[in-house]
Amino acid sequence: MEQASLRDLNEPLIDHAEGQFFLNEAFKIIMEEVLSNGTDVKQKVCEWKEPEELALLLDLGVRETGEPRDKLLQRVRDVAKYSVKTSHPHFFNQQYGGVDYHSLAGRFLTEALNTNLFTYEAAPVFVLMENEVLRGLRQLVGWTEGDGIFCPGGSTSNMYAMNLARYQRFPEVKSQGVWALPRLSIFTSPESHYSVKKGAAFLGIGLDNIIFVKVDDRGRLIPEDLDEKIELSKSQGAVPFLVSCMSGTTVQGVFDPLDHIADICDKHKLWMHVDACWGGSVPFSKKHRHLMKGVDRANSVAWNPHKMLVAGLQCSALLLKDTTNLLKQCHSANATYLFQQDKFYDVNLDIGDKSVQCSRKVDCLKLWLMWKAVGSMGLEERVDKAFIHARYLVEQMKKREGFQLLSMPEFVNVCFWFIPPSLRGKEGTEDYQEKLAKVAPVIKERMMKQGTMMVGYQPLGNKVNFFRVTVFSPLLSQKDMDFFLDEIERLGKDL
Repeated sequence: MEQASLRDLNEPLIDHAEGQFFLNEAFKIIMEEVLSNGTDVKQKVCEWKEPEELALLLDLGVRETGEPRDKLLQRVRDVAKYSVKTSHPHFFNQQYGGVDYHSLAGRFLTEALNTNLFTYEAAPVFVLMENEVLRGLRQLVGWTEGDGIFCPGGSTSNMYAMNLARYQRFPEVKSQGVWALPRLSIFTSPESHYSVKKGAAFLGIGLDNIIFVKVDDRGRLIPEDLDEKIELSKSQGAVPFLVSCMSGTTVQGVFDPLDHIADICDKHKLWMHVDACWGGSVPFSKKHRHLMKGVDRANSVAWNPHKMLVAGLQCSALLLKDTTNLLKQCHSANATYLFQQDKFYDVNLDIGDKSVQCSRKVDCLKLWLMWKAVGSMGLEERVDKAFIHARYLVEQMKKREGFQLLSMPEFVNVCFWFIPPSLRGKEGTEDYQEKLAKVAPVIKERMMKQGTMMVGYQPLGNKVNFFRVTVFSPLLSQKDMDFFLDEIERLGKDL
């Protein structure tokens, strides 16, 4: 027994040959189910199952003993089959989707290397790569110097900006906590992302101290009202410290007037943050970069290349104009087992203390490899083509009965109601809005259960449920735009 146990100790627990064979077979399934069938317009976007049925099909429970290879490969196939195909040309549901194969190769390589991006000794390639990619993104914003970091999503980037703005104004918060601070106030648009609320709650600032500024009829923040509300907040004993403005709102794709907002931030000495998670890619385009005019005057910018650029989830950058190492000052804990100051290389390359995380995934490789493959000109072409598709969709809607736009889109969000034949011409009736509100949910249920496409809907303010389609995937063609309109008509004509 002792000899047998000793032999066992001399053998690895994982059989490399078996493991690599399984991985190769699993990759074949991924290529077939996700990247071939999952991008084929003749195939379904989703295989809808009710939760109880899906749980039984997947046999989700874990057990004491492992399963044989064939059964595991079937599990891989089942997961692929019953997952939503976000790379499918008819997946319009979110502000991510499509596929870039160079980026995907970067994602595979990232997973295989399993690197933690915190010190140069552990991640030499990616410390240098992240710095270079961030430098390229800052240049597009208009900064020749600055700082930044890749974050686990745009919400985290927005929260980082909030934390940095507070620390710059009141550095004692790091040691003494929020009890040592006056009542702070944040200013943003009612169209802003919900992460502003989450950040205020998470950081102890409080939801009641978010002040929502009026917007115009298109949803753009009104600078004059911002100025008035800052003055009012001061008169009520609060200390304004941050304005969070939008470049590409989630629903309507609206861009706030950054230059005018920057004037007011300069006047009151407030940190100006731009949430450009959705719209941040327009600086690649010579035709459309004017939408973000004034962004170079901001203190920070959040930008998600996993959205319009299709870099793949997740790829979220926080960009800073700051050159004083504010990120590290605010977030550092100086863990001596990681960040020894007597290392044999430049310890400034140990970037981990800029983050509130210890384990931090490599998110720069997928963007770097894609950028290397297509260049800035290729990314510009993607942005421009997305605008062309959106304009085509709008023009086709105008030619068809039953499609009513909320407004002419500024970006690539097309928001509209579908008015079924039974409601046309009845706009003035008492229950019209109530009936219209039910149309989008029913059409959405039908498309999901048939698996033909996916598109989101929502109410907004006093506007009842409407569809929001975002068109940006490089896999899209005008045929897909036509299919989208035909399918909405088909699914809703009998309502």
